[in-house]
Amino acid sequence: MKSTLFKSALILTLALLSFQTKAQKFAYVDTEYILEQMPEYRAAQEKLNDMATGWEKEIQAMKRDIDKLYRDYRAEKLILSDAVQKEREEAIFAKEKALSVFKKAKFASGGELDKKREELLKPIQDKVFDAIQELARDNALDFVFDKAGSTTMLYSNSKYDRSDEVLDYLGIVPGTGSKGGDE
Repeated sequence: MKSTLFKSALILTLALLSFQTKAQKFAYVDTEYILEQMPEYRAAQEKLNDMATGWEKEIQAMKRDIDKLYRDYRAEKLILSDAVQKEREEAIFAKEKALSVFKKAKFASGGELDKKREELLKPIQDKVFDAIQELARDNALDFVFDKAGSTTMLYSNSKYDRSDEVLDYLGIVPGTGSKGGDE
């Protein structure tokens, strides 16, 4: 009786699984490669780099100014009155604080660079995401993985790579940028 019950349960389980199993179609894309092929992405990256470089130059100028104030203060400290010493120290401290505030406003999480990155890159990323969704619908794909994302792919067969097809959906002819394979 135990054997019959086990066989019945096994048959029932296999029957349920056969109804539920369906070949799932999947593919992967390399969004890093796709974005590198997009002229508007490269232009946005260049604009962000130019902004960051400009702010870095401002920071360096502010640091040089603070260093000069400090050197001058140290050189003249012995001949300055206590009131003037305190005034100079406060001026140096105020400049250091302003530098810190400037760096935070520009480069910290949620700072101006982050906001500008979001403003410039999000529409481009959304465009790629829409093209990936369209590709998935058109090809009845159940899953599309991003090789460039946080998903670790220990092996990927390039026959499942749909990155160039996403570029087709975006109307972009792949340039000379290399995709790099894992085959």
